[in-house]
This record gives sequence, C-alpha cells and structure tokens, in this order.
Amino acid sequence: MIRFEGVAKRYPGGHEALRQVSFHMRPGELAFLTGPSGAGKSTLLRLIPLLERPTRGRVIVGDTELGRLSRRRIPHLRRGIGMIFQDHRLLTDRTVFDNVALPLVIAGTPRRELGRRVRAALDRVELLRYEGSYPETLSSGEQQRVGIARAVAARPPVLLADEPTGNLDPALSAEIMALFRRFSELGVTTLIATHDVALVERLGQRRISLEQGTVIADSALREAG
Repeated sequence: MIRFEGVAKRYPGGHEALRQVSFHMRPGELAFLTGPSGAGKSTLLRLIPLLERPTRGRVIVGDTELGRLSRRRIPHLRRGIGMIFQDHRLLTDRTVFDNVALPLVIAGTPRRELGRRVRAALDRVELLRYEGSYPETLSSGEQQRVGIARAVAARPPVLLADEPTGNLDPALSAEIMALFRRFSELGVTTLIATHDVALVERLGQRRISLEQGTVIADSALREAG
C-alpha cells in the first residue's frame, strides 16, 4: 500500500533529511516510525501526501507512483489519506461536528451522507455526545480524538499521524494508540511517527527506526529473517 524505494530528500542549503530510505507497508498494516528529533520522521510522512517531493527515489501509494503525479491530481491523492497532528489543529470557533465535517464539506459530500459519516466517526472515538461542543471545552485527549475522527470521517485507506500522543499522559497515549490499532484492524494502512519507544515496544507492532535520515532498523525485516 505504501512503498519507499531508495528515497532521499535534500532541502535547499544542502541539508539531507532522508537518505536511501526503503520499506513497504501492506494494506491494513500498522507501523511506527521512531527516532530522535531531526531523524527525518516528519519529512518521511510529508512525502506520502505530497506535502513534499523526494529529491531521489520512488514513493508509491496504492498503484500511484507519486513522482509521476501531476499537480492537479494531488487533491485526489490527499482525499485518500487521513492526517493527524500533535497540536490537533482544530477550529476553535466551530463545533466538534463542524470540525469533523470540514474535509467532507470540502470534498462535496452530500449533506445527508455528511451527517451520517461525521456521527459514525465520532462514535468510533467515543465522542458522539460532544458533537455540539466546542474544542476548548474538551480535554487534550478528547481534542486529539476529534482530530482522529476528522481524519477518518472520509474513510481513507491510509492514515498518517505525526507525534499524536506528544502532549498526552501515558494512560491517554495508550487509549489513542488503541484507536489506531482498531482502525488498522478495519483495513486502514496506518503509519505513526512517535518518540515514545517504550509505548511502541509494549504494543508489539512493527517499528521502523530512523537516525540521521536513514533506516537503521525495521522489525518486519528482523521477523522475516
């Protein structure tokens, strides 16, 4: 579902954020990107929805090689990718329902279908009772779950998360990660960047470790060997 083949990313000024990165994720697989700050985790995630383009190598999502994708087709690619961030990025002047509905509205989802999808997404993250509330009235963990509901409301086949538990305590972090595992079990290919190595090890899922832009370990390769 996601394939990197010899991918490198060099920024103006010469900084090479990624070097010869190669890995493959199957449909419905859950994997974690780990590594210290500056290792290249966020850059790697940004290549998948074409928020950045690689300098060298190939990135393939589904049957689409992103290097050959024209600018006008990028919005279609992004509609199939849910993105979750550490800082939630919720609109404080809109209700929980409206925040989750926003990407569906942009995609032109019919109103009757929109309501059904938003409520189904909120139900999955156990926040349906808060659909009329405003984000500032919710806890940090609840706000992060709203962000997850917004990312999955359109039923994307790919879900990306960049440090989604960075501001949460261990108990809430475990709850959020359990949500991601549930989406993976439903067939969503899920890739999560996190610095919480201890939590990843407890979950026992695939771990791709980055250091200075290079993959230094991939537990899937160790298990295959």
